[in-house]
Amino acid sequence: MNQLTNKIAFIGLGNMGAPMALNLVKAGHALQVFDLSAAAIGQLTAAGAKAAPSARAALEGAEVVVTMLPASSHVEQLYLGADGIAGHIPAGALVVDCSTIAAASAQAVARACAARGLDMLDAPVSGGTAGAQAGTLTFIVGGAADALERARPYLSAMGKNIFHAGASGAGQTAKICNNMLLGILMAGTAEALALGVANGLDAKALSDIMAKSSGRNWALELYNPYPGVMDNVPAARGYQGGFGVDLMLKEPGPGGANRAGQPQRHPAGRTGAQPIWHAQPGRRRRARLLQHHRAAAGRPVAAGVSAPPRKLGVGAKKTRGPKAPRGSSLLGGRAVAARAITPS
Repeated sequence: MNQLTNKIAFIGLGNMGAPMALNLVKAGHALQVFDLSAAAIGQLTAAGAKAAPSARAALEGAEVVVTMLPASSHVEQLYLGADGIAGHIPAGALVVDCSTIAAASAQAVARACAARGLDMLDAPVSGGTAGAQAGTLTFIVGGAADALERARPYLSAMGKNIFHAGASGAGQTAKICNNMLLGILMAGTAEALALGVANGLDAKALSDIMAKSSGRNWALELYNPYPGVMDNVPAARGYQGGFGVDLMLKEPGPGGANRAGQPQRHPAGRTGAQPIWHAQPGRRRRARLLQHHRAAAGRPVAAGVSAPPRKLGVGAKKTRGPKAPRGSSLLGGRAVAARAITPS
C-alpha cells in the first residue's frame, strides 16, 4: 500500500502489540493507538501513528479495531466493562482481537459486537516477538468467513500464515491446543539439554543432533533454551524478553482446561509439563526452564536463583528399574515436577 488506506484503532502496545501496530503503519494504514505505557505510545507516534488519550478516544472514526491484551480479564474489561468500548465502536467497523484468551471470553465479546451489527474475530497469534517484529506471525482465526476476508489485508500486513479455525471462539480453542503442546515441548527440550550437558555433551552439538533426529521440534530449532546455542532468543540475552511464564499459565496454558466448555482429559499437559511451569514463579520467561533442569542435574544456575531440593516432592514415588543417567528426571514421573526454583 502506498498511501493511507484505512483508519485503525489499535489498543494494546506490549511486546507483541507494538511491533504488530508498527507493521500496520509501515503498510500505509492510519493508526490511532492507546496503551497504558507512554513509552509504548511514543514508539508508535514516532513511526507516524496518532496517540489517543483513552481506548474509547482511539475508536473515533475507526474502520477497524484491533486489540492485543494479556488475558481474558483485560479483554472483558475493555469491551464489556462498565465503560467498555463495545457500545462505542463505530457502526460497520470490523473488530479483531488478537489476544490469547479463553474461548468463552471471545464468544462473549463477539455476542456483544453482534448485538450492534458488528463483525468480530478472535485471532490469536503464534510466532512470538520475533515473528511480530518480522511480520511473519501465524493468525488462528475464529469467526465468520466473510469477516475474515475483510480482515485478511490487515492480518497479512502483520503475519505470514492465516488459518480459519471455525466459528467464534475456535481460534482461541486452537491456540489453547497449540500452547499446551508448546509447553510440553519446551519443558522436554530444556530437560533433554540439561541431561546431555550434565553428562558431558556440548549443548550445540546435542541440539544439532536432535534437530535431525526424532526429537526435532520448534523449541529446539527456533527458540533453543540453552545459552550459546542460538542468537536472538531469550537464552542469548540472559533470558530477557520472550513469552512470560505467567502468560503460558493463564487459561490456555499447558494442562489448562478446555475453555470452549467441553470437558477433556489431557494427562501429558497436566502431569508432565504443568507442574514444571508452576515451579517457575512470577514473570520468569519460558527459557528459564533450562535453569530449573540444570539445577535438578546439579549444574550451576543463574545468580540469585537457588537450586531445588534434591529430595522427591510430597506424593512422589521413587523410580524403579535401571538407574537413569545423571540429571535425568524422567519427565513422566514426579521428581522434577515437585521441584522448584526460588525467584531472584
